[in-house]
Amino acid sequence: MARPGSKQAGRDTGRALEQAKRCATGRATGRTFTALIALALVLGAVVSGCARETAPGDHNTAHDPGRGDNETGLPTVSENLPDAFRPHPDFDLTLGELRDILEGVSGDIRGPILATPQAFLHLTAEILEQSPELLRLVDRRHRLPEDYEPTDLVDLQEYGDRLTLNREGLSLRLVVMPDLLAMVEAAAQDGVVLDLSSTYRSYAYQEWLFDYWVEELGRERAERSSARPGASQHQLGTAIDFGSITGPFAVHPAGRWLAANAWEYGFSLSYPRGYEDITGYIFEPWHFRYVSRPATRMEREYFGGIQQFLLEFWHDREQYFRERYRSRRGSPGSGT
Repeated sequence: MARPGSKQAGRDTGRALEQAKRCATGRATGRTFTALIALALVLGAVVSGCARETAPGDHNTAHDPGRGDNETGLPTVSENLPDAFRPHPDFDLTLGELRDILEGVSGDIRGPILATPQAFLHLTAEILEQSPELLRLVDRRHRLPEDYEPTDLVDLQEYGDRLTLNREGLSLRLVVMPDLLAMVEAAAQDGVVLDLSSTYRSYAYQEWLFDYWVEELGRERAERSSARPGASQHQLGTAIDFGSITGPFAVHPAGRWLAANAWEYGFSLSYPRGYEDITGYIFEPWHFRYVSRPATRMEREYFGGIQQFLLEFWHDREQYFRERYRSRRGSPGSGT
């Protein structure tokens, strides 16, 4: 195969697309058409991968998903495929329908998705097989009810032999634990201790905490660093504050390790530097939310490493994908 990104690779892609278009007009067999479409997608994915060498989540890059309306310029093979083409066997979804649902989405998000629709839908399928609460949008505009409490909370003292806990009374959802323990173990192998300082918070506790910070800082400052009751990710039971819960944690060994590696275990930085106008909160290098490994991959590959962009996209389109998904567990669009 030609070297990725080379002129030869581009010519190969062009020839594959030209043959695919001839197949679509009936000049080749159905079997040949399927094979050539697959080849075109593979070549397009290789070329687009080379075009995206900047690490996802690098906020100094030229592309800022969700902010700009400019297209990425990525070579999008799917632009040359017919609307009737179905990019993934687990979805009752045509390429034309995928294009339609992405109308109005920032080009920096829409471009990568249409460049590799099969890869995007593969991650979508994995996310749909998990608890819907893992990607539930919780922010100032989307609040949890007062009586919301996860049913699978576990006391972290039960894992006291494997976790470093900064206080008693910490709890998380059971679904978080396998990847949290794996992440803590990996950090320890690198000589880094990940200490947990705050986890699940009830609506009532968050109400008390917000009022405390209003009294200490004033309402305007408090609202930049503390969530109102119902607007805190901690109420989901999947968010963790690590370490000192202060700005210097960003340069602490644990903070640096989490920034580089947490995504591999399904944990996402909720409030990154420079995105206060998007998230509503100041940079919090200590606050990570568990969204699952497929979701952090999707976040990095299609949403610039920004959790808020992923959550808003998923909030608006989850039901659309769920209705068109043929679950591998037997029932359409099932979730645990």
